[in-house]
Amino acid sequence: MRIGLLHSLIRKEEKLLLEAFRDAGIEPVMIDDRKLIMDFRHAPEVDVLVERSINHSRALHALRLFESAGIPCINSHRVAQICGDKLLTTAALTDAGVAQPQCRVAFTEESALAAIEELGYPVVLKPAVGSWGRLLSKINDRDAAETVLEHKTVLGSYHHSIFYIQEYVDKRGRDIRSFVVGDDCIAAIYRTSEHWITNTARGGRATRCEVTPEVAEISLAAAAAVGGGIVAVDLFESDAGLLVNEVNYTMEFRNSIDTTGVDIPAAVAAYAIERARSR
Repeated sequence: MRIGLLHSLIRKEEKLLLEAFRDAGIEPVMIDDRKLIMDFRHAPEVDVLVERSINHSRALHALRLFESAGIPCINSHRVAQICGDKLLTTAALTDAGVAQPQCRVAFTEESALAAIEELGYPVVLKPAVGSWGRLLSKINDRDAAETVLEHKTVLGSYHHSIFYIQEYVDKRGRDIRSFVVGDDCIAAIYRTSEHWITNTARGGRATRCEVTPEVAEISLAAAAAVGGGIVAVDLFESDAGLLVNEVNYTMEFRNSIDTTGVDIPAAVAAYAIERARSR
């Protein structure tokens, strides 16, 4: 059995995955996306590819080429494409009827301002493509809206020309990240911070969250909506129940193993091994 591990830098998560595969008797085939060359017809000979690239563009294009060569990928190109773009994620969740905060998309500075005022202050302005809580703006009033929209317009890049606007949800200082592997929601954490951005990459503190039936149900529904596989689902607690904020296709879990008591890399390795065996 040959399981490929597509990677950039070898972070803590990749080291933990290597240990998990080795504990299962598998030595992964390491594929560095910084050195990878593909010819559109052939790919490194592996039974399944586990994607762990840091760079979204590299991951997205490599997955497409591996799938063209007939190699199953975890996660698939379709999942990476949807989860890597907040607009596409919101559309997929909407199509599946999964609860989420209200959102608007606009394509000009003027229409974005109208969309913000339609939702009502405060709102959160996000780049359509991005991670780790970067370039998020909480817009509290019209003055702030005009300033941030002008800055994004002047920046001029493609991603800043699409305005993704989400209602601000008062999450009371925390949100939930759940971990889905195949058909199971295996674990969840609270991410708590005094700042309105609670990502652990931005200093949020991780504590154990019980995987209640409600957490499991909406997490599995969100995973199914984007195409399934191995994903992390970010949830907001609201007066109307849980809402899906984002779905992440190359999930980070180093802060969640001891916190939850769940061996997340072992679960990921077992899932990949089963996919390879079922080919």
